[in-house]
Amino acid sequence: MSDQHDRIFRSLADPTRRAILERLCLDGEQNVLSLTEQAGISQPAVSKHLSVLKQAGLVSGRQDGRQTRYSANIQGLAPLVDWTRTMSRFWDVKLDGLEDILKRMDQ
Repeated sequence: MSDQHDRIFRSLADPTRRAILERLCLDGEQNVLSLTEQAGISQPAVSKHLSVLKQAGLVSGRQDGRQTRYSANIQGLAPLVDWTRTMSRFWDVKLDGLEDILKRMDQ
């Protein structure tokens, strides 16, 4: 597994970061103050979570005057989607084999 995969999994392992990413996906671009109001944690904590998500390639920020507005980078999830597909194919093959064994046992 690549370093990029590790960064994505580590960043999404935290429930607060998952919630922030989900908010950005569902509600669109937001500033830190808006994210802080709904996160239930301090602004510095939200900023640290955003930094981790940025390093993983899952969010991006753009300057809007004195504020930074953050948005989800859905393309950043591509390595996770690819890994999930690979694992899905692996388990499909294993479960098909198990199904064949069970059918032979029933005969």
